[in-house]
Amino acid sequence: MKYTQLGQTTLQVSALSYGTWQFGGAWGSFEAGEAQATIRKALDLGINFFDTAQAYGFGLAEQVLGQALRPELASQRDRIVIATKGGLRKDGETVVRDSSAGWLRQGVEQSLRNLGVDTIDLYQVHWPDPHTPFAETASTLEELTREGKIRYAGVSNYDVQQMREFEKTRKIDTLQPPYHLFRRDIEQDVLTYTRAHGIGVLVYGALGHGLLGGGYTPRTTFARDDWRSSSPMFQGEPFKHDLAVVGRLKTLAQQHGMSVAQLAIAWVLSNPAVDVAIVGARHPKQLAQTVPAADIQLSPEVLREIERIMRGALPVGGSTPEGTPTGTEPVLEKI
Repeated sequence: MKYTQLGQTTLQVSALSYGTWQFGGAWGSFEAGEAQATIRKALDLGINFFDTAQAYGFGLAEQVLGQALRPELASQRDRIVIATKGGLRKDGETVVRDSSAGWLRQGVEQSLRNLGVDTIDLYQVHWPDPHTPFAETASTLEELTREGKIRYAGVSNYDVQQMREFEKTRKIDTLQPPYHLFRRDIEQDVLTYTRAHGIGVLVYGALGHGLLGGGYTPRTTFARDDWRSSSPMFQGEPFKHDLAVVGRLKTLAQQHGMSVAQLAIAWVLSNPAVDVAIVGARHPKQLAQTVPAADIQLSPEVLREIERIMRGALPVGGSTPEGTPTGTEPVLEKI
């Protein structure tokens, strides 16, 4: 496993971070024991960086992660880097963006309890909030840093103008944007900004929300409580079109002794502006199959072939807070 400095922070993190979105309910139910076994497997494979969020089940994913890592968090706290996110709030059956001082403070306190830690290594604003001044959000995070409740502060899903406005009050330590072969818009200006301003970048969605995992077929369907079941890019002709592209990528990957998932993750990490790729997995075996991507260096020839294959691919976006199923509590089996 490769390790790197995250931006200009003092955090030395694995090139792959284990993400816990799948334990929040938006991807359907899961089994608690297997979830914790997968987190433990991540440790065994050299991952020391774990990403979660208050809004992933509104405490559920953070609790699962904290319980799984309890031995290390109790006796080897410096070994583990925990990143979580706040700034989303439930309002009845919907989720709203709220990066106000009061809600961020409440969120940090809840996350500390859920994770079972005294300090959060990296606290990120989950989505930009158009109703709260960036100065209020930034100054609150600076206060929480001075108080020792968080070590570093980052943002997620921000564009350049939003980052520039935020940094009028406080430097941004990290950005967490979506980035994968079917979604490359951040290459145009966001990554240029982060490199110029010394902002660490940890990207999510490296496998195109499962599309680049190599296991889907045109007959694949998703459970009603999985956000992809209502996404047009995971249905019908668009889905079939991009699956054909994935098929060509799979052939290329096999020619070079890797899986298409490993190819996709290695491609993300090949961008010098990216420090870390967040990967998720429900099962230890699944994680073991993707982690080797951290040590794969793609040749210029392979990178050029990937570019050729991706011509004509249809862009694939992700969910937003407003588009994620929240009408029912996430289902956790055998907790």
